[in-house]
Order: sequence, then structure tokens, then C-alpha cells
Amino acid sequence: MTDGLHGEETFADLREGVRKLCARFPGSYWQALDRDRKYPTEFVTTLANEGWLSVLIPEAYGGSGLGLAAATAVLEEVHRSGCNGGAAHAQMYTMGTLLRHGSDEQKDRYLPAIARGELRLQAFGVTEPTSGTDTTRLTTFARRDGDRYIVNGQKIWISRAEHSDLMVLLVRTTAREECAKSTEGMSVLLVDLREAVGNGLTIRPIRTMLNHATTELFFDDLSVPAENLIGKEGDGFRYILSGMNAERILIASECIGDARFFIDRASAYAKERSVFGRPIGQNQGVQFPIARAYIQTTAAAQMVADAAAKFDAGEGAGTEANMAKLLASEASWFAADMCVQTHGGFGFAEEYDIERKFRETRLYQVAPISSNLILSHVATHVLGLPKSF
Repeated sequence: MTDGLHGEETFADLREGVRKLCARFPGSYWQALDRDRKYPTEFVTTLANEGWLSVLIPEAYGGSGLGLAAATAVLEEVHRSGCNGGAAHAQMYTMGTLLRHGSDEQKDRYLPAIARGELRLQAFGVTEPTSGTDTTRLTTFARRDGDRYIVNGQKIWISRAEHSDLMVLLVRTTAREECAKSTEGMSVLLVDLREAVGNGLTIRPIRTMLNHATTELFFDDLSVPAENLIGKEGDGFRYILSGMNAERILIASECIGDARFFIDRASAYAKERSVFGRPIGQNQGVQFPIARAYIQTTAAAQMVADAAAKFDAGEGAGTEANMAKLLASEASWFAADMCVQTHGGFGFAEEYDIERKFRETRLYQVAPISSNLILSHVATHVLGLPKSF
């Protein structure tokens, strides 16, 4: 290995395999999908069938049994290649709730099929219109009725629900005011979307600035078998937290990939584009922003490496996951802006893929958690400053 997770020799074979796969899905593929807001079914199916989405699933269940560091390498290369892992990345981290807290029967039933690419576990139902990131105030409620739970409520910004077979759903099973702590009384259900849609679940697509397949969900007396409860009733918030840390680290790695995509493209263009009889990259006004983007990305990449290493070691990585996500998302956004500026008018042309990736990478300063909430976490949990809310 060289410089941690993102060194050229780290996971070299794995990275090369991802690059070869992504070469089969060039910019023209993504441009066509983007115009019509279509889901990249062929790309996601290929990733799943060739085992790239099952790197975190243990070998006993048909996966690769690798750590989060390997998974970050996969997603970084997907994004550096100009593709978009957002259509599939949840399959990596969402199954962690099932793996860590599910029963043996649940794991035997679902994980091998997920590893083979036969089942998609892409949807993660947490956010609600009235609670946002204040998860303890979610109101979607699951009432136990014999051997079933009856679910009523609403979720928003639930990506890939239309393209997933299963969804990890966080609900209240005890009212917040009846719990000693606000984090108690929440439970996790594994919902079979193939059976739920039209039988108590309505999915409404939300058109956004980018092609992200996000939706709003409406639950109206949806019946879920009690055997689909993951872990213990009332402990769901704790189960979800570790999955959120993995999500933030993996998305941070995607931001590193985006940043490297922009740096690669800007560097190449600055060498080739000639104005006033010389390459524009000879001008410090052009080359300095590219160099700054590279420096910021290199620093952020090391933070992602540290967060992934801590997560893989089984240590609490909440703060590191948050910091990695903030630094990586800001590095990718600086690189995106720099790349558009370097390309000038051509940066706005669809065929260059810059404007598409520019829109895609902007999301990650907002989701899955905003930069301001990360700053609040560090201020109160690390620096001991008084809470602002």
C-alpha cells in the first residue's frame, strides 16, 4: 500500500475491475438516461451480477466478506469513471442492519439472494416531511396486530423505492411521549415492496435537479408480517445508527471519486485547450485552482481512509464518518466548480459530462446529512460546546 485507502496500489486489482466495468457505460449512456430521468437498470444489474455490491456480505452468505475500505474503493472508482453509484450504493450499507441485527432465519433467507443480485435491498425508509433529520420525531407508526404490524404514515426523499425489492423501514412502535428517552420506541421492519405497493403503500416519484430516483411514500394500513421485525422491538434507532455511519463513509468515497473525475478532466483540458497561442494550463489563474482542488481532495481522501479503517476495526466511527463526509463533499464541490470554470462554455455542454456530474455532486452537502448538522455534531460531541437545539 502507498498513501492509505486512496493510494494507487491499494485495492489495485479491485479498482481495475471496476474501471473496466464502468468503461462499458460511457458518458453517452448516462446522458441518455439523464434526459429522460430513467434509472440505470443495466448498470446496476451488471454491478450486482458481477459481485461489486456484495463486497460487505460475508462469504458464508455468498459475498466477498471484505471491509468498508474495500467498498469505498469500489464506489470511488465508479464515480471517478464518470458513472453514478447513487443508483446502487444503498445495497452495500442497507443490508448491514439485517446482517448485524437480523435473525439467522432472516439472514439465511435474504442475504444469499442479495449477494447473487437476485434481490435488491436498495431502499432505506427513515426521513419524513415534518421531522427531516430529527429522526426521533418521526411519526410513521406500526401497530402490532397479532402476527402482523399495521403501518400508517409518510416518508420522503426515499431513493430507489421504485427499483428495489426490499426496504429497511424505521417506524415508531411506541409513541415518543410514552418513552423514557426520545431514541426509544422505534423499530425496524423489512418491507417486501413487491407485495406492499398497491396494498397499503403508494410511491410517488419526486422530480429533482438530478436523476436520483427519489420518492415520497404513503402508508395506509400497510400490513407487514411480524416476522419481518429486525432485532428487538423498540431498539430500531440504535440499529440504524451504524448503518448511517457506513452510508456517510461510502458517500464520502463517492465524493472523492467525483473530485478526482473533475481534476482529471480539468487537467487534461487545460493541457489541450489553447488560447492566445498557448495552453490555458500554463496560466497560473487556471492551474492554481486545479492544484488546490487536488490538495483538498488528497486531504479529504485521507480522512475517508481513517474513517473506514476505524469502522472496520469495530470502533465508534461516528465523528470520523461525519468529518469525512463534510470534507469530501466540500472538496468535490470545489473541484466541480473549478472544472466548469476551466472548461468555460464547454463545461455547460451535455456531451462533456461536466454539468451532469456538477449537479450530482452538489447533493452531498445536503444528503444524507447537511454540513451544518455535521458541524453541530463536532461542536457539541467533540468540543463540548453547548447544544444549539
